[in-house]
Amino acid sequence: MAAVAIIEASSNHIGNGDSDVARAAAGDRVAFERLYRQHVNKVYSLCARMVNDRTRAEELTQDVFVRAWQKLNLFRGESSFATWLHRLTVNVVLNARKTDGRQRTRFEENDDEAGGMDAHAGVVGMPLAPGDLLDLEEAITRLPPGARRVFVLHDVEGYKHEEIAEMLGVTSGATKAQLHRARLLLREALNR
Repeated sequence: MAAVAIIEASSNHIGNGDSDVARAAAGDRVAFERLYRQHVNKVYSLCARMVNDRTRAEELTQDVFVRAWQKLNLFRGESSFATWLHRLTVNVVLNARKTDGRQRTRFEENDDEAGGMDAHAGVVGMPLAPGDLLDLEEAITRLPPGARRVFVLHDVEGYKHEEIAEMLGVTSGATKAQLHRARLLLREALNR
């Protein structure tokens, strides 16, 4: 695995972001490299916040830019390139989580076929309490849309209240209130 180099964004690159996007969409690799250098640190930071593993974040950052190169022709310019790339990054990380979860499930199924954890000497299987089986992701999907969005941006993706407020066009006080509400609702859901 080649490590993703954390590259300082160059302030003296040729052209602006919009023209680089258009050139890269037309197949200009140099323009795409400029976009990469401009956005790699933000993409890596987002991946690292979402997976909490630097090595995995490097892999996912590579996946994001491979996907961006493949899908750049689909970028319609209705939002900024940074917003499009942010959404693409979140989707790549969430898809990777699903894939990792499926592989983990298969591994556990194979383990169960081999007698499970109880088949190993010294390991005692303990049944889980019903509350432990609650799926946190399911609880998050049940949150009201505004609270869910702020919760994901703050507690999952690691944005600060000021950044979230700017993204959503609200005050930071409103994002704090939504986050408080989301946490209360999740706490209630998890304590049932």
